[in-house]
Order: sequence, then structure tokens, then C-alpha cells
Amino acid sequence: MTEPEPNGRPIPATQHAIQIVDAGRTLHNREKAVPMPGPHQVLVRMEACGICFSDTKLLHAFTSHPRKSVVLSGLDADVLAEIPSYVPGRLPTVPGHEPVGRIVAVGDQVRRHRVGERCLIQTDYRHLPTAAANAAFGYNFEGGLQEYVLLDERVIVEPGTNQRFLIPVGEEPSASAVALVEPWACVEASYVYRERRGPLPGGRLLVAADAGHPIAGIAELVEQAGPVQLTALLSDTEQRRVLEAAGFALTGAADLEAIPRGVFDDIVYFGADAGRIEALQDCLAFRGLINVVAGGASFGRPIALDVGRVHYDLTRWTGTSGTSAIEAYAAIPEDGELRPGDRMAVIGAAGPMGLMHVVRAASAGRKGLSISAIDIDDARLEHLGRAAGTIARSRGVELTAVNSRSTEVAPGFSYIALMVPAPPLVGQAVTLASSGCRINIFAGFAGGTRAEVDLDRYIERHCYFLGTSGSGIPDMKAVLQKLERGELDTNISLDAVSGFEGVADALAAVEGRTAAGKIMVYPSLPDLGLIRLSELGEQFPSVAAALQDGRWTKAAERELLRVAGRPGRPA
Repeated sequence: MTEPEPNGRPIPATQHAIQIVDAGRTLHNREKAVPMPGPHQVLVRMEACGICFSDTKLLHAFTSHPRKSVVLSGLDADVLAEIPSYVPGRLPTVPGHEPVGRIVAVGDQVRRHRVGERCLIQTDYRHLPTAAANAAFGYNFEGGLQEYVLLDERVIVEPGTNQRFLIPVGEEPSASAVALVEPWACVEASYVYRERRGPLPGGRLLVAADAGHPIAGIAELVEQAGPVQLTALLSDTEQRRVLEAAGFALTGAADLEAIPRGVFDDIVYFGADAGRIEALQDCLAFRGLINVVAGGASFGRPIALDVGRVHYDLTRWTGTSGTSAIEAYAAIPEDGELRPGDRMAVIGAAGPMGLMHVVRAASAGRKGLSISAIDIDDARLEHLGRAAGTIARSRGVELTAVNSRSTEVAPGFSYIALMVPAPPLVGQAVTLASSGCRINIFAGFAGGTRAEVDLDRYIERHCYFLGTSGSGIPDMKAVLQKLERGELDTNISLDAVSGFEGVADALAAVEGRTAAGKIMVYPSLPDLGLIRLSELGEQFPSVAAALQDGRWTKAAERELLRVAGRPGRPA
């Protein structure tokens, strides 16, 4: 192991840490052991870590959270056993997946990381699957709400790309600004994620058809995409004849109950039976796409659509009122990006993530863009206006705050971003949509959550549900570049600061949606409670004096660490 802390600071034997020890139970552990790195391991001293709504989900779910379970593949069991920060199942874990830190020690076989590097940490280990998701830092690997965290180089280098999950960052940005790159990168990912516009080449395709609905477009689509494994659930001999005449060797099923669940990359359904489409969606695989070819028919009632899978499993819905499957695939957008002239609605705009969506949209420079920031809290809407209004005006973007409790929201939006995980709002988004509307389901609905959606209207208006969870290394690097070039101040989304003593209050504020922005925890201030930026003057006037128009700054951060970290200062 290399010499720790080249600045002379000793690495202590114990540390402060926040641990989730059971469902609904957190612990401020003041004597958690600091593990020394093994041969392949890296020890990072945490500078800051943000609080996320996802942390509250882990707190309540604990062992039932899909990212708290064991890693099934991607790393040998004996390697996992060598990593003390790997804590699946009932083992206590340290949450926190919005971190920045500095490498202070490495093992003698570490090749890609060096002592002294300041790093932004990508936390989503998609190369290590669990039974229902994937591994992640802050879940089944301990996260950033502790003073020191141990990582293993065999985990934190991405297979295939060889990219590091510990992304080097310069000394100029504040710790808070770097830590906030992670949530901003999640926002970025939801706009730039590339959508699939045809059947998955080499994938599994299910063609289902109701009686009297002709099959059209399948042969042409498969010819363009490449070979697929086709399964057919048909209702008459003419449908079978069409597919066989196109050269398909059919694997059939007698009825819907015989169709396997969760395995099909594409489902093309010719028909409009509400019960059937609700059952067929359960047959979609991860990243699966369902194409509804209504053929002039209508469902006649709302469809219970699994919106949790849209967000977490990246499932997609497209459709056409015509007769050809080609039409619906062609209507799928290339990505979730804003377009010139879009009339955008951000539902839940005044919360931490809604503010980020509004700022990103206002900064995008789309000609003719207008944004309706919709929320139910006037005070938070006023805060949003102060934070984003100047940016919107400088870019020629019309920004309007709307309290939906007191003002009726008129339909006609071409882009809707949904921040609030309330199923009725998904159905409402479809009623507010204009033709070609992209509906970004950013809110993290739990898997299996179903929303009543007017699928007839969705198809008629060529709507498209988008949804992403987390971010990738490229998304984080893209936001980091904006930060380091001065194009984006991620601190614009910060509402409060805290040490470990304020984490319980911070989690409650995030879950109760009382915070107007993000909350940043400084591990080097373990006894500091939660303080909103607007209240800093009461306890730390010198820190408040370093704010810029009420916004957190590097100077304010430096001053907080100085005055709140003084020996003997009361908590």
C-alpha cells in the first residue's frame, strides 16, 4: 500500500458514518472502522455527498430494494468476498450516491488510480447485475455518507470501454458543485438517451393479433432490422398465411397464458382489446418496446400501464391508428431532446430535480421555447423563478410559474417532464399533450406501478413516453465539462447544507418535498445539523456573507468548513 495522505493527515482507525441498519432505521455511527485497502483497492476521503430521493426509497425498502441484493454475475464470488464495502442483503449499508472525494491510499496492485486524485464518482454498476436491477455504490456497495469509503478497482473500471468510474476532476470547482454533477447527469441522460426505432436485431419478437385485424409491415421491418426470433399469437388463418408467406418459421402459442413473461424485446399487437394489452405488457423484456397497431379500432377505456417499468426498465410504448406496424416505429423520436418551438410543461417544477429540468431547458437555446413550471407551492415557485428566471430571460425563453391548485392548466404541450411519482399525473399528462408530445417520466415510480392512461388519445396524438434511471459515465463527463467550462453552475440547485447530524432531517425534507433544492452533506462536519441557505445568517453570518445572490459558492463552502469545523464548536 502507498503512503496515505501525502499532506500529512493521518488516516484514523475509526470514522463517522450514516448507516441504514434496517427498513426505516438509520444510525449515526461515530466509530465505524476505516478499512485499509487490499491489493486491488482504493480508499477515498469524502469531501461532500448529496441527498437524493432514491436514498429514501432504500431506507424504506432496505433488503427488498433491487439494488441491495447480491451480485449475480460480472465478478467472481471470491473477489466479492475480498471487498469489505460489499454489503448485500441484511448487512448495514452506507447510503449516498452523489459524492466527490480524494484518493488517499491504494493497494499495491492498483494500476488505474493514484493517491491525490480528486474524483467525481459514477455509482451505477450496470455490469454487475442483481436479480431485478444492478449493483450500485450507496446500495449493496457502501456509499458516500461516511468520511472514508473503500472501492475495488475490479469493480470501478467499466468492462468493454475500460473507463474509470472514478472520474478525475480539477481543484477549481467546489466540492458541492462536483457532487451535484451526478443528479444533473441523470437529467442530462433523460434527454440524450437514444431511442430504438425498429425491432431489435437478433431479438425476440412477439406478434399478437386479434381476429379481423390484418398483419402488415412485419416483413419489411424485419428485413431492415435483421433476423429476429418470432413468436406468433394469432386469431385466424389469414394472419398465419401472411407471416408464413413472408418466410417466417413461426413459433406459436395457443393462448396468452402460454406466452412467457419478461422475455420479448418487441411486441407488435394488432388489435384494441384493453385486457389483452394490459397482459401483453408483462411479456416485455428489459428495454422492451410495445407497438400497438389499432387498425381503426379503439380500446374504449383507460389502460393500466406499468409506468415503473418505463422509468427503471426503459420499456417503451408506440402506436398507430392505422394498419401497418411500420407507421408506429417511424413515429418514435431519435432521443428525448427538446425541439425549437416546443411548449414545455415541467410538472413538479419547484422541487430539486424539477429546477434542474427547468434550468437545463432554459439554457438549451431552443428558439421559440416556452416553459410552464407547474407546482402546488407558491414559495417554492418563487424560489424557482429567482433561480431560473435570469437564465430564461437571457436566452429568450418564456418561463411562467403556474400553481395548479389555483390555476387550471390548459392543454397543448409538446413536451412534458414529470417529476412527481403520482400515477394520476401520467394520465393527466396525456390529456395535456398536443400532437407529437414527448412525455419524460422522470419520476421514479416503483416497478409494477400502473397508471390509468387513455391509450386511444396517446396513439391518436402520437405521444411517446420516455424514461431513464440514473446516468452513465458519458453523461457525467458531459455535465462535468459544462461545469469546468463555466457553462453551468450546478450549485444553482442547492438549498441546504448539513453534516451527519442533519441527515435524518434531510431525508425527511426530501421525502416530504419541503426542500426547494438539493441538500449537501459535508462528512468532515459530522456534528452539523441541517441548515437552509436562507437561514445561514442566523448561525453562520460569515458563511451567509459569502453567498452570491443567495446562491451557494466555493467561498461559502470554504468558510463553512472553517468556522463549523473549529475544535470545540457546539453542534
